[in-house]
Amino acid sequence: MGHAAARLRVLGAAPQALSQLERASPAALAYLGDAVYETHVRARHLLPPKRLETYHQHVVAEVRAEHQARQLDWLEPHLTEAERTLVQRGRNASSGRPRRLSRRVYQRATGLEALMGYLFLQDPQRLSQLLALLERDRGESQ
Repeated sequence: MGHAAARLRVLGAAPQALSQLERASPAALAYLGDAVYETHVRARHLLPPKRLETYHQHVVAEVRAEHQARQLDWLEPHLTEAERTLVQRGRNASSGRPRRLSRRVYQRATGLEALMGYLFLQDPQRLSQLLALLERDRGESQ
């Protein structure tokens, strides 16, 4: 709980929210994980400098559910059993979906986001490891 409490305090979370962290739903973790993943992608695209429109296009392409689902496909062999379980819980928690997406794609993207949110709060070192693996995959596929 130490990492989580510190991170949430920095983000301005109310003290009562910290005590409820362990009961966070997979959907809530996915909500946070979406922001964590997008922040990571935005930070990576800061350099070299680009026009704002170009910057935005690159980021949007990477944070789309289709891309996140592919990222999870690549990442799954590297996940622990506990992480796979969390991804499954996140997939099962997804509700609704944009019409343009298949249910499977949306669920897989939500599972990845739930994992990112959980690791952001509970194990930032592991989050960094997984994001580095995704960067390696990105480099190999270019």
